[in-house]
Amino acid sequence: QVQLVESGGGLVQPGGSLRLSCAPSARFVAMNNMGWYRRTPGKQRELVAAITNGVTTTYADSAKGRFTISRDNAKNTVYLQMNNLKPEDTAVYSCHVHWVGADYWGQGTQVTVSS
Repeated sequence: QVQLVESGGGLVQPGGSLRLSCAPSARFVAMNNMGWYRRTPGKQRELVAAITNGVTTTYADSAKGRFTISRDNAKNTVYLQMNNLKPEDTAVYSCHVHWVGADYWGQGTQVTVSS
């Protein structure tokens, strides 16, 4: 069993920034392919950004140019830096990893972009 512990959400004004963190409870898990997803009421969960066990990253069109996913292997943590936030970025953000044949999700962290 692996727990993904997320932090960094909150309330921010449009144009502001937040950095989300995802720290797996087991060592080296963050070195695997990992992703950040978000969900808003009435919508399907969507992939926002992903990073492979190398350095390849992918982003949703809505995140390109504003969000950056990164990894710190020494801290076993994956980050999502979100800049120039917009009201439509408001959602619950969760990190995900597929590890040893199972899918693991974090509990989610609320991001609210509002003036």
